[in-house]
Amino acid sequence: MTSGAHSTPSGRFRGPSDLHLHSNHSDGTDSPAGVMRAAHAHGIRTAALTDHDRTTGWGEAADAAAALDMTFLGGMELSARHEWRSVHMLGYLFDPQNPQLVAETERIRADRLGRAERIVRSISRDYDLRWEDVLKETTADATVGRPHIADALVARGIVRDRTEAFAGILHPREGYYEPHYAPDPLTAVRLITQAGGVAIIAHPVTSGRDRMLPLSFIERLIAEGLAGFEVDHRENTEDGKRMLREIAAQHDLIMTGSSDYHGTGKPNRPGENTTPDEMVARIVERATGTPPRFAETRRA
Repeated sequence: MTSGAHSTPSGRFRGPSDLHLHSNHSDGTDSPAGVMRAAHAHGIRTAALTDHDRTTGWGEAADAAAALDMTFLGGMELSARHEWRSVHMLGYLFDPQNPQLVAETERIRADRLGRAERIVRSISRDYDLRWEDVLKETTADATVGRPHIADALVARGIVRDRTEAFAGILHPREGYYEPHYAPDPLTAVRLITQAGGVAIIAHPVTSGRDRMLPLSFIERLIAEGLAGFEVDHRENTEDGKRMLREIAAQHDLIMTGSSDYHGTGKPNRPGENTTPDEMVARIVERATGTPPRFAETRRA
């Protein structure tokens, strides 16, 4: 880990910037290199790979980004939970070998795997689905989760696509849903920041005020080191985005915009929301864990 924040000389990176992209190392359908190619094809010039609870795709994605003359930021979407709310914490430019963060992500992934198996056992009582079907839809490095179960349901012809799977069989009302272990958001922020990273809450207002974290708890997260919010995301409500901008202005927080690209797994396309250059610069300047891989690095 480096001892200080990373400098961002003028021109070292450039937008458009998409800081929330998933590969098949979690629940996306493209390889890490394929994610970078897709981002570049949609005009993105600075990109972050943010697979769920793992960083195994960083090297491949960074190499692909360099070959495309893009700037790469290492990232991750860390699972967290506050009461009944699932909270996703984006972490950027942290040390991926930080022992505490590694231990926590290993625990999360192990419980995700067991939870997925339990869900499949329940579904198999009513539908022609087996665990082997799910494994066929994953890669060796993938964080196995409900999207892979959805893909298996599609492959078996039980549903048409992931959207139908999540609206039906995988919806909590159908009775097959089970939660998985995740740390509380305060711990998530602490782990990311202690590893030299920058913590941003992903899509915090997908259903407005009812599902939004309480303001008093957001204040505690900010005090713990939360750097900002992913404001521009297709699932955030307009009312929710207004609230986030007000909070960010009060506390001088970072505001990002991203696609949450998953390949063919979701309709989201790279660049449908982007992060302003000045906000990317603030992330880079704040981080001390791992430097970005600037576009110019390969020509140095």
